[in-house]
Amino acid sequence: MQKLTETVLEKSETGIFTLMEFARWVGGSSNRRFALLKRALKLGEVIRIHRGLYCLGSKYLRQKPDPLVLAQRIYGPSYISLETALSYHGWIPEAVYAITSASMDRSREFETPLGQFSFTRIPQKVFYTEVTRIEKGSSSKNEPGFYASEAFLIASPLKALADYIYAHKLDWVSAGPVIESLRVDETSLAGIKFETFERLLANYSSRRVRRFLEGLRKDLNR
Repeated sequence: MQKLTETVLEKSETGIFTLMEFARWVGGSSNRRFALLKRALKLGEVIRIHRGLYCLGSKYLRQKPDPLVLAQRIYGPSYISLETALSYHGWIPEAVYAITSASMDRSREFETPLGQFSFTRIPQKVFYTEVTRIEKGSSSKNEPGFYASEAFLIASPLKALADYIYAHKLDWVSAGPVIESLRVDETSLAGIKFETFERLLANYSSRRVRRFLEGLRKDLNR
């Protein structure tokens, strides 16, 4: 086992680390650290996820990394949204294979050894309006398959829909297309509160998104 691998196993609970973290743990010259990293990569003990972000090989991982947590380490500021958030909340029946997020910075896509990650820039007045922090294993009995320290940010279902409208440039102005195209159950839409519409209408300047929210609210008598 390489020195780098031993260090990461000791220092990182998740097995994921950045070059800055590795520099703190090991010290020494940049040439020495680069040599350690190069050997570990060559032997497959470490894999490169993205520039400056690495992970132990599957042989050395205690648990498989959660892609929802990983997304925000790959590119941020961001939060899980669009199809992934709708699937997470149980609003759409389809399985989602790429992790979709809203980004404060420009839109990007990343193909990594741990999956595909898509980030769409969504202009907003307050980026984290209707966004919740989910902590995995935060109870006394940790959720199986996750570390106690794992957490991610995710949009509420209506915010995920608003981001979906913006990202796909849709001119939906009622509940019909949401039910027919996305197959969102009507009972899920019925649970949206008036206050949620108010917060999101004040948050988006996009006319397309605002027309959708106003039309959906009218359909739902909110």
